[in-house]
Amino acid sequence: MSLGDPRDVVAAKRDGRHLPPEELRAFVQGYARGEIRDEVAAAFLMAAFIRGLDAEETLALTRAMVESGRTLPLAGVSRPKVDKHSTGGVADGVTLAFAPLAASLGLAVAKLSGRGLGHTGGTLDKLEAIPGLRTDLSPEDFERQVEQVGCAVAAQTPDLVPADGALYALRDATATVPSIPLIAASVMSKKLAVSTDLILLDVKAGSGAFMKTPEAAKELAFACSALAANWGRPCRVAVTDMSQPLGEAIGNALDVAEAVELLSGRAGGRLRELVVAFAGEALSRLTGAGMGQGRAAAASALDSGVALESFRRMVEAQGGDPRVVDDPAAVLPRAPVVTTLTSDRGGFLAAVEAEALGRAACDLGAGRKKKGEPIDPAVGIVFRPKVGDRLEVGEEIGTVHARDADAAARCMDRVRAALTITEAGAQPPPLVHGWFGG
Repeated sequence: MSLGDPRDVVAAKRDGRHLPPEELRAFVQGYARGEIRDEVAAAFLMAAFIRGLDAEETLALTRAMVESGRTLPLAGVSRPKVDKHSTGGVADGVTLAFAPLAASLGLAVAKLSGRGLGHTGGTLDKLEAIPGLRTDLSPEDFERQVEQVGCAVAAQTPDLVPADGALYALRDATATVPSIPLIAASVMSKKLAVSTDLILLDVKAGSGAFMKTPEAAKELAFACSALAANWGRPCRVAVTDMSQPLGEAIGNALDVAEAVELLSGRAGGRLRELVVAFAGEALSRLTGAGMGQGRAAAASALDSGVALESFRRMVEAQGGDPRVVDDPAAVLPRAPVVTTLTSDRGGFLAAVEAEALGRAACDLGAGRKKKGEPIDPAVGIVFRPKVGDRLEVGEEIGTVHARDADAAARCMDRVRAALTITEAGAQPPPLVHGWFGG
């Protein structure tokens, strides 16, 4: 369908009218081709943000974005294929461990990742802390590595869902990012453009996530799973806790070091529990294994070192230094100032403002406030306690990795200010609020 005056689409949505799929498709693809001006597309996004998009419109928007570029059929991959995506959070290192773990279990993980923005870390930034590692794989190299190694984590190419890239940049500039239909279409267009046998989504909820409540996260989970169902693609969505940092490392090189500890079987806690849950879900859905059997196999692969060897193979295939799995400290960049973080109060840790910790790490240089800004892979925070833990005055609770002592001191003050410590005991929040989709 050829589009007439694109302002008519904007006016229709501004007035709350339903947009036919063919009109939405013509508008989105016209913008991707440069035929519609930024200010008109910005007006459409604001109208959609305020008026909302119904299920049919959201599906049409998603289809239009997928059809705006090439797709990856992955026909040359013989293993059962899974793609896992997180909506982002603080100390969320699940993908770093999940990809090699799933590969060690006989699955194929085809993962196109993004870079961090604001308080949430990006998987590509973390991986690129490993000297020499490349994430700019061609589609052919990406597919070949998935088949040979079992996993690849790479950057999205410009010709894959280009309409999403263009619209996301405009959403960021127009304060229209926190719209559930727009988020769902953006997330799922990238997942549906890559032909996998299972899509796993991790929708975060809490102070360190974009969705601040489990209820809002569940709404997004339903929207994403509905898009997959309309596409005929198996999809499972977990709503998980991000009211506190998931793991301990908030940085890039620090995240990689934590992933190595986890993959070697030496680390436990909530991060390991969630990695095992996702791997168990993938194995159960793709091989027919029972859920308990899948989780047991995942735990065994971590404890035996098999998953760590998969990580070594992935790193080496992408040009990185494979010695990172043997001695991360000798390979990864290190900050010149490492300061011990201690508790200034005694009592039970009742709450953590996860976003505040993420922003403190960002201000050290571990993240970016604007798209395209450079990051410092060496800096960040290691924060060990979890809600419910008992703390003593002066107890070591982590470390701050900074470029200078002043930056470290400012960061420590911000971390302590983000903690709520009480005399009464505190109940840890549930790790998983629920699973959705079929």
